[in-house]
Amino acid sequence: MRTFQRSLPMALMRAREAVMHEFIPELRKHDLSPQQWRVLRALEERSSMDATTISKHCALLMPSLSRILKNLEARGLVIRAPSAEDQRRTHVEISDRGRSMFKLIAPLQELRYESLTERFGYGKLELLYELLEELVEKVGKEGV
Repeated sequence: MRTFQRSLPMALMRAREAVMHEFIPELRKHDLSPQQWRVLRALEERSSMDATTISKHCALLMPSLSRILKNLEARGLVIRAPSAEDQRRTHVEISDRGRSMFKLIAPLQELRYESLTERFGYGKLELLYELLEELVEKVGKEGV
C-alpha cells in the first residue's frame, strides 16, 4: 500500500487546507463559513437557483445546505420561497444585503487569488484546474 503522504485523498485535503488558509480570514471577519460563501458566490453568479441545484453546484449535502440557507436567510442574505412550478422545491435568490456583502468581500478574495497565482504561477494554476477537472470527469461525477 502507498504511504500516507502519497495518498491522493490526503494530498487533496492538504492542498485544500493550504488554499483555504488564504481565504478563510476574510470570511471570518464577516461571520461567514466557506460553505456559506460558496452559496453566496453561486447565487451572485446565477441570480437564483432551487436548493437541489445549489446543492449540486456547491458540492454540499442537502442537510448541510438546509442549515446554511436557514442561517443566510435569518441574516437577510438570501431569500427563500416555494417554487411557483413545484411547491416541493425551494427557490433561493441572493438578497440586496447578500449582494452588498458579496461586493464587499469579493475584491478582497480576488486579491488572494492574485497572490496565490503570483506565488504558484499562472500556467501551473491553469494546469491544476485542467487536471482537477479531468480527474472529476474520469473518476467522479460532475458537481458532487
